[in-house]
Amino acid sequence: MKRIFSVGILAAAVLATGCTRIETGEVGVRVGFDKQVKPGELQPGSFNQTLVGDVLTFPVKDVNVAIENMTPVAKDNSTMKDFDVVVVYNINPNQVSEIYSTKNKAFHAITKDDVYLMYNYVVQNARNAVYKAARKYDALDMGDNRSEMENFIKEEIVRNLTEEKLDGSIAISQVLIRNVVPADSVVASANDLVRAKNELKQKEVEVKTAEAEARRMAALANNSQSSIAFMQAQATLNISEAVKAGKVQTIIIPSNLTMLGSVK
Repeated sequence: MKRIFSVGILAAAVLATGCTRIETGEVGVRVGFDKQVKPGELQPGSFNQTLVGDVLTFPVKDVNVAIENMTPVAKDNSTMKDFDVVVVYNINPNQVSEIYSTKNKAFHAITKDDVYLMYNYVVQNARNAVYKAARKYDALDMGDNRSEMENFIKEEIVRNLTEEKLDGSIAISQVLIRNVVPADSVVASANDLVRAKNELKQKEVEVKTAEAEARRMAALANNSQSSIAFMQAQATLNISEAVKAGKVQTIIIPSNLTMLGSVK
């Protein structure tokens, strides 16, 4: 009994001080005391002793790559003030050991607790894809074409992975443009252009209003002349009708008469 109890205590001590559990969403790889990577992956949920050698853990699901403060050049040759993007990728859990042992270590990002396989590689490919995508749009049009740019960036990364025969090892699940800001000078120019267009429209309205007023005054003048002539003709007709009816006493004055004397 005493021996069994001692063995139990020893096992508990090993679990407490010399054992690593592979968490969900991770895959482990054993590294021997000779620093050689052992073939095969340690699956999530398994406990693995680390008294002899070591166990490295690799997040493989939904790894987020945040790339910020990029300044790509747009189609109109202006430099963007800021461009931020997030790329989400997954590692094939059955390829972890091979990727870690065969790929350049500079491709990976190493933290205190984990190794993010191919993180730096994805960063570089994403940056290149962003700069290519930016060249397809004017600075002020990027905001309205986020979805198209996201699709282009994703397709560009996947194409590069396929060319490097990594499409079976790395899967890009999402690309999200978080921020896209044109240069201040571009925004200022755009505001000036909008202001100029508004002023031009206002002047065009003023010109059209003046033209309409001029046409209205001309029409009034023409109508006025016609009205006066009509009134004169009507008065002459009325006088003629009155004379015929004997209602008007007519006096004929010679055209060369210059002075009227008094009549006695």
